[in-house]
Amino acid sequence: METHGFQTRNQYGSLFFCPSCGNLLDALSEQKVIVCNQCGDSQSAQLFESFEVVTKSAENAFNSPLKLKRMLVQQTKKRETAATIKEKCPKCGAPEMSFHTMQLRSADEGQTIFYNCVKCGYKFSVNS
Repeated sequence: METHGFQTRNQYGSLFFCPSCGNLLDALSEQKVIVCNQCGDSQSAQLFESFEVVTKSAENAFNSPLKLKRMLVQQTKKRETAATIKEKCPKCGAPEMSFHTMQLRSADEGQTIFYNCVKCGYKFSVNS
């Protein structure tokens, strides 16, 4: 179905927003003018012809059993290769924890150390 030289958003599932107030516009129809229900601004339907609709989804938005299993394997491998230290877990008392560091604050301050218990998975951080 084509309307004014472009295919309607219903076919693609894309959303269009009012350029004036950002309100979600009603589905494009046979009308040549689209009126925003929020601010009353009217736009020519042709304005939306050249819009390129790009959609992105989070990596875990559509989980499948295979994807979940792969993610679990990757997390396990990451834990196995992480640096470890003889630090007692405050939750379960395990004698060893894995850790990594990141510079989250300004350069003249210390790093943040992230600890992860290899036994129970408890996580905490310390600013050094």
